[in-house]
Amino acid sequence: MTLTLTVSDEVRTLAPGFTHVTIEAYDLVNGPSTDVTSALLDDAARRLAVRLDGRAPHEDPHMVAWRAAYTAFGAKPSRTRNSAEALAKRALADGGLPRINALVDVYNAISVAHLIPVGGEDLDHIKGGMRLVRAAGDEDFVTMAGGERAVEHPEPGEVVWRDDEGVTCRRWNWRQGPRTRLTEASVNAIFLLEGMGPDAGLAAAGAELAELLEKVSPGARVTVHEPVG
Repeated sequence: MTLTLTVSDEVRTLAPGFTHVTIEAYDLVNGPSTDVTSALLDDAARRLAVRLDGRAPHEDPHMVAWRAAYTAFGAKPSRTRNSAEALAKRALADGGLPRINALVDVYNAISVAHLIPVGGEDLDHIKGGMRLVRAAGDEDFVTMAGGERAVEHPEPGEVVWRDDEGVTCRRWNWRQGPRTRLTEASVNAIFLLEGMGPDAGLAAAGAELAELLEKVSPGARVTVHEPVG
């Protein structure tokens, strides 16, 4: 099974510097966070601090480029931060990064260490192909509110990831819906690394993520697809 992933012309016009790397992984074994994945998160926070050298995450050139892209489709980047900036702020704060499960810990560690948005989707819950589009505004985004299922709709023109069933992630990579997120029962996944501009470092981050996936889930079949811009 190979997932079809497309980026609409409208998004490419909005952000011509956008690039992405995808990693497909099958026969994964997920589970609770471990000492190994916890150590990866701690190390990622240290690597981030070295990279920033006293700056705030939003001052990093890559985050500046992401903020410009968010502003271009009408989002307020200081209020709805891209996933990498939001994780980076948590990594540097008291309490550090959350421990979710082994696979999520691994891709969060890569996101923080390289300061790039990284997401993981359960392939068995994606309907049809994944598409990065500008929303019409009537698409369903199924989420949870107060422990109950709730349906939201993106703003017209908002950049979203979606499949045939609805929106899987709002405001580009700001908030993922529960339907396709990785759980301890997930066995097949796609990991998406997103960058702005040629210096985002996606190739190195993708190679490191693939290596870690094989380490924490021996026997998994992992394929890294070349950067697409």
